[in-house]
Amino acid sequence: MSSVLIALLVLGLVCALVLPRVTGFRSQSPSHYATLGPKFDPRIHLAGPILCEGMIYGPLGRVTSRFVADMHGTWAGDKCRLAEAFVYDSGVHQNRAWDLTLQADGSLRAEAEDLVGIGIGHVAGNAVQMRYKIRLPKASGGHVLDVVDWMYLLPNGTIMNRSQFRKFGIKVAELVATMRPVP
Repeated sequence: MSSVLIALLVLGLVCALVLPRVTGFRSQSPSHYATLGPKFDPRIHLAGPILCEGMIYGPLGRVTSRFVADMHGTWAGDKCRLAEAFVYDSGVHQNRAWDLTLQADGSLRAEAEDLVGIGIGHVAGNAVQMRYKIRLPKASGGHVLDVVDWMYLLPNGTIMNRSQFRKFGIKVAELVATMRPVP
């Protein structure tokens, strides 16, 4: 191989690995949303019954699963239990729950049975960013994935949720969902 070809391959690899970190989904910061409204208040917007509908995309960008979930957030002071009951298009049912704690500085601490360690969230303006590690069920390989999860509050009270799941820095799945309060 010529040195020019090797240099082009190295440049391409660097661009493929670095460019998404500074221009894409992972480059977002809570500060980008700090002045945008309406203000996302987890005690209000993650409370009571919530209908969640969404899709999961595989590593090639194709829809691999669709789901509907009934969620219910119960707050006691700065602590919330967010129970989720999923039904996937495959017919599989999954129940899980988040234990959220709103910290004095406005950040969120998140725990769930399938998390590895503690998740950390930041609330800013109309958005919430969560970062955590999740262990997939054994039926799905049992892998531990790094997750960046963004929730954006819309003016009508709907929350748009977008999450990316990575293994060794490579995106393996993405989730897009709506979360709407049930009257």
